[in-house]
Amino acid sequence: MIDPRGPRFAAGVTSAVLAAVLVTGSGWLLAVQVGVFAATAILGLRASPYGRLFATAIRPRIKPRDSLEDERPPRFAQAVGFAFGAVGLVGLLAGAPVLFYVAIGAAFAAAFLNAAFGFCLGCEIYLLARRITTRSTEVITS
Repeated sequence: MIDPRGPRFAAGVTSAVLAAVLVTGSGWLLAVQVGVFAATAILGLRASPYGRLFATAIRPRIKPRDSLEDERPPRFAQAVGFAFGAVGLVGLLAGAPVLFYVAIGAAFAAAFLNAAFGFCLGCEIYLLARRITTRSTEVITS
């Protein structure tokens, strides 16, 4: 279980990084962000650099949260971010600017939605997939 403000903070940092990538076209900066996505998806939100920054620098200075949330939806969202970031990195390295801008633009839009409005697109996709697979399993076993 996690403090839901952590992923929103991380989405703000991610938005800033991806905006800088879109403006500068920096492959190194994008590679670092793709690494952050991968580490977070694989190791969990508490192990991510942005999660650690939130836990050490932000959370001790704000009011404790009464309710915590499941880590799985935002962790899935990080995996989706990794996929889009990796596609964008391939596009950048392969000299395919349209692929780069579309993939990174989509990742930026999703991160910004979470940071600005608290709407985690990857989380919603995870929950929808869970509902669909749960119903499919219930129908088959009934």
